[in-house]
Amino acid sequence: MPRQTKAPEYALPEQTLIVDNGAYSMKAGFATTSSSPEKDCHVIPNCMARSRDKRVWVGRQLENCKDYGEMAFRRPVEKGYLVNWEAEKEIWDSPSLNAYNDIPSLFNDPARDFDAGILPVECLLLVDSGFSHSTVTPLYKGRPVQQAIRRLDIGGKFLTNYLKELVSIRHYNMLDETHLMNQVKEAVCFVSTDFSRDLEKTWKGGIGDRRKVGADGESIVMDYVLPDYNSQSQGYTRPHDPSLVAKLKKTGAAMGSMGPVEDFMTLGNERFTVPELLFSPGDVGMKQTGLPETVMQSLSGLPPGLWPAMLANVVLVGGNTMIDGFVERL
Repeated sequence: MPRQTKAPEYALPEQTLIVDNGAYSMKAGFATTSSSPEKDCHVIPNCMARSRDKRVWVGRQLENCKDYGEMAFRRPVEKGYLVNWEAEKEIWDSPSLNAYNDIPSLFNDPARDFDAGILPVECLLLVDSGFSHSTVTPLYKGRPVQQAIRRLDIGGKFLTNYLKELVSIRHYNMLDETHLMNQVKEAVCFVSTDFSRDLEKTWKGGIGDRRKVGADGESIVMDYVLPDYNSQSQGYTRPHDPSLVAKLKKTGAAMGSMGPVEDFMTLGNERFTVPELLFSPGDVGMKQTGLPETVMQSLSGLPPGLWPAMLANVVLVGGNTMIDGFVERL
């Protein structure tokens, strides 16, 4: 019987590179024990874009762009699937992400002694609400339980598109302003803990029964000043000013005596009806359950004995989980 050769052993690298190839942005950095790991993480837009002057921006080059008006985006990842390898390779090869050249030793296949390492948490429930969709993934001893994985086809892109439609009906035509409306969503949206109550606060009545929004509703209403891409490249929020001066500045009637003209949108129930879709997809006719129900459907695919441990160890990841009130509502 021939002698079997012993497999060569490799030492583990001193640093571990973590790359999250998300649909909206890529996050890359070395694993660290620092109290502020975000300083060691590089966030790179995972897209190619073309501005209205026909210039093409790839990945991190977007940070140098000053005019996002009518910008067209091309994303390699759609609905959670990588559909354009050529565009993805172009972003990987850009100077902002050159891991292949800088640290090739990290891409070897070292032998691992799992008995000597730290075991993963035995039970973990991962709720990932990202750009393309939201998923609930139970992990047992570090491995996903495939039959219990559930997916909700609503993510950050869906919310941004819904906000574009609402604003285009009520304020300005923003259907071509994806980047701007994504900034508006991140700046003003929140998850309501009592949707019916907040909706009643901001309700202005019907066509024949108009009413003034009360003080409680005014605390929800907010103005978003739009950028002009000349003096400012990013908009900003401010408390709602219902006074006549603000209306005059908007129409330009007070230009000269009151300062420059401001284009702004007054946002009320849009602030919380948009992220509400994560919890009530039926509001837009989707035949899917919200995130809390999706979590329970995922748990139903597991033995009941694992439920307490899963619910005691829930991890939230993804950009939508950063919306104010998301954690409390879930």
